Amino acid sequence: MSDRTPHIEPTRSVTGSLGPEYFDRLYAQSGDPWDFASSPYEAAKYAATLAALPHPRYSYALELGCSIGVFTHLLALRCERLLSTDVSEAALSQARTRCADLPQVVFERRDLTTDFPAGRFDLILVSEVGYYFSQPDLEVLRANIATALPPGGDLLLVHYTGETNYPLTAAAVHETFLAWVGRDWKRAAEQRTNSYRLDLLTRLDG
Repeated sequence: MSDRTPHIEPTRSVTGSLGPEYFDRLYAQSGDPWDFASSPYEAAKYAATLAALPHPRYSYALELGCSIGVFTHLLALRCERLLSTDVSEAALSQARTRCADLPQVVFERRDLTTDFPAGRFDLILVSEVGYYFSQPDLEVLRANIATALPPGGDLLLVHYTGETNYPLTAAAVHETFLAWVGRDWKRAAEQRTNSYRLDLLTRLDG
């Protein structure tokens, strides 16, 4: 098991995704289970994620799985409006405090397996969250993202590639979305490091 994976036994929902109880237990054990606020890995990945965005500003972005809002605070500076979601109210409480100076950010508690946000977004970020889903739930998420991203919209995927105890690997998550390429989507950027992979998909005009 990698040190990027919190040492707690997963609690899965009936569909096989990691359920809200798993994250509630994590945040009860530690206010920052993945060391988002202090990890050099996270800081380098955040910089690469921002650098990969092809536009200097986005009108309405969606961040799935914002946790305690460390990256949210950085991403918000590139957005006119930003909706950030997480399944854990404990994480969201920290995120709201961290981003209290950013009125363009709205936080919502959502279980994305059953409660995907309504609306249209020109950027959707799926960072370190896709592998918490089972494959069937990930495919539902993919369909919801396809509905929410208009032509010209960007989907940015970033995931840790080391060993975990999550339902899916980073490769499985990214290949699920890369199956779109050539069918109204293009891969606009990709990056591989020893620790994570990044893929940017842009929806083409129909």
